[in-house]
Amino acid sequence: MASSTENNIYSTAAMSATFNPDKQHTLKSAATISGTGLHTGVMADLTLSPAPPGFGFQFQRIDLPNKPIIKADCDLVSDTSRGTTLESNGTRVSTVEHVLAALVGMGIDNCLIEINGPEMPIMDGSSEPFVQIIEEAGVIEQDAAKVWYSIDQNIFHYDETKRVEMVAMPAMDYQITTLIDFNSPVLGTQHAGLKHISDFKEKIAPCRTFCFLHELEMLLDNNLIKGGDVNNAIVVVDKPVDAKETERLKKIFKKDDIVVNSEGYLNNLELRFPNEPARHKLLDIVGDLALIGYPIKTRIIANRPGHSTNVEFAKKIKQYIKKNRHTKGVPVYDPTQPPIYDYQYIEKTLPHRFPFALVDKIIELSDTHIVGIKNVTYNEWFFQGHFPGNPVMPGVLQIEALAQCGGILAINLSGGGQYDTYFIKIDNTKFKQMVRPGDTMLLKMELSAPIRRGICEMKGTVYVGNKVCAEGDLVAQIIKRGS
Repeated sequence: MASSTENNIYSTAAMSATFNPDKQHTLKSAATISGTGLHTGVMADLTLSPAPPGFGFQFQRIDLPNKPIIKADCDLVSDTSRGTTLESNGTRVSTVEHVLAALVGMGIDNCLIEINGPEMPIMDGSSEPFVQIIEEAGVIEQDAAKVWYSIDQNIFHYDETKRVEMVAMPAMDYQITTLIDFNSPVLGTQHAGLKHISDFKEKIAPCRTFCFLHELEMLLDNNLIKGGDVNNAIVVVDKPVDAKETERLKKIFKKDDIVVNSEGYLNNLELRFPNEPARHKLLDIVGDLALIGYPIKTRIIANRPGHSTNVEFAKKIKQYIKKNRHTKGVPVYDPTQPPIYDYQYIEKTLPHRFPFALVDKIIELSDTHIVGIKNVTYNEWFFQGHFPGNPVMPGVLQIEALAQCGGILAINLSGGGQYDTYFIKIDNTKFKQMVRPGDTMLLKMELSAPIRRGICEMKGTVYVGNKVCAEGDLVAQIIKRGS
């Protein structure tokens, strides 16, 4: 499973203009922020610290003996009633979704999240304050590849009681669409979309959490939002409120300037976006799905999502990935997308001609890997003798196709021009599945080491669908024509 290089650029001052989404990232330095927990009312200091490759996201309760660590893992979620709570060996940390969303949205893969209290600070109810401290700390690329996991079939989650529908579909990028409908004259039906995670900072991070006034009253009556304030949530007023209730709210919030109008927002709040509630639901999905523990490329559509269904959905996706981890690295091929290089470019680059032209087009290309396509048809010349009545593509020709694909990468990295590549060595070759007429071969070549003195070492894999058909280590020499 896992994926193509994205060409989008992260648009933050703290990130490099050439942010590489296929590399892992962490913070350049530690970043600290302090605030009150929404539900506990406990003041806490939160520190985001750099972490090594492969660390992921881990929370540490530095206020407790032995400073226990809790991994950001959907299997450790113990409560979703008022945000997402993680628990491990009796240690809990609450309302983790806004911090996790900020880390994912800013391209961070590895971070130690230190907290000296039971709950993340709510701040203004959005991810924006956390994004700001990440920007101030800086983001650095690590010397480790980031393996993206793709979905090659639809994954569904339904909750009939809550009328929630969620689906993850195959896609070339991480995209999310949310739809909400609370049968409210104030909110109406809203939807929000995120086409590129690089848009998170500007379009999603500022969006605040929200609740309805009748929910607020219930929470207040049960002493459940001790850190609640008119400045850290959007309160939707969708029913008439009398003067007595207004006075009660003034006493609870210890503010004399409480204004409640029917069918509007508490204190005549101005939204940051017309569909801010729907965008905040999308923010929650980004944070909750960070608990999958694997970076994913998929298109998600969520109708009426909430924390409990987000977490259950995350568990389904995690189980799918664990079941299919052997397919990590499988390129995603969308035949409707234009190729990076077509057969005309390939013909100009490589000297191969019929019957030895074995790459039809190139669909991915970076400075470390390339993915080509070979469409196998019944009319291939070699099927006449290999084997009549049982056509199977020869393994040596699969390796030849890989070599040609790798040649394009090597020539491209050498600055183009008139070069040829010649085999020096082939090691660790294995053939695992037969390639037959009608198959589409995905030819993936990855640099095993930087090219030095014209010597190119690559790891090659032939896929059909998500199955590995052949693999091997190839070494070639790049020679300028006429030398």
